Amino acid sequence: MFNAYSYLYVEDDPLSREVLQMLMGNAMGIERLIVWDDSQNFEKSLERLSTCPDLILLDIHMQPNDGFDMLRMIRKDKNFSGAKVIALTASVMQEEVSKLQSSGFDGVIGKPVSIKTFPALIERVLKGETIWHILD
Repeated sequence: MFNAYSYLYVEDDPLSREVLQMLMGNAMGIERLIVWDDSQNFEKSLERLSTCPDLILLDIHMQPNDGFDMLRMIRKDKNFSGAKVIALTASVMQEEVSKLQSSGFDGVIGKPVSIKTFPALIERVLKGETIWHILD
């Protein structure tokens, strides 16, 4: 099911990248996963992609562009404006979740992600649901 789609994951924390790559690659069998380790030159990096990923996962607290900045860049690019974008964040206070909702994210998954719930959450997003999952 998951291999019918392509994914982009932007995360600056090496351990978080490693965990999600293992989860998505090994446990979920995903083959088309692009991982970027920073948000520098984000717009130019988007332009270099040959196609729009089906799902984009963004860490929120990054530099120089945070997840909100990256989402704005995605939404203003006509080739990516319709992409499903999920925030991955350890900051799950209600104020931030409200800000994520009003900013146009298609959902949020709180960190640390769980091998038990993550695949089902991704499946729901790919089927068109918005998810606001902050606790396991």
